[in-house]
Amino acid sequence: MSPEIRLLIMFGAIAVVMIVIIVTFGGDKPFQKFISLFLEENVQEDHGGKTENGEYSETIQKKSSAPVVEMATLIRKSDDRLRVIEGDGQVKFIDEYYELYFVTRKGQNIRIECSKEAYETIPFNQQGSLTYRKNKLVKFKYYEDVINENT
Repeated sequence: MSPEIRLLIMFGAIAVVMIVIIVTFGGDKPFQKFISLFLEENVQEDHGGKTENGEYSETIQKKSSAPVVEMATLIRKSDDRLRVIEGDGQVKFIDEYYELYFVTRKGQNIRIECSKEAYETIPFNQQGSLTYRKNKLVKFKYYEDVINENT
């Protein structure tokens, strides 16, 4: 074998090893993204619902920027607030976060972030037209009222 062919084979082997290293250990897990292209068809979509211990399972939300409109019923409310009490007795809430859990007519559970006003206003077990964008409430319209998000 001539030295030129050996050099060419050696550079080819180095290139293959570098590609394998980049795909396997590169940023943002490109190997997993590559494999997920083939496995994506076989993934079963979780439509949510109660689990054995009574918790609600979460459903992956649509990531488009267009608003989504679905008929849904409010089944659960959740909030997360840090309450701070000053030395003079004054109480402040910091990092307030409010979520509403809806179930659609298809049985899919949707978790929506909302404002404090919407959180307090929307009644439980009320069916209506839910409009949301990227997991954030836009509007909830039901028989008696329309709740618009203040964003």
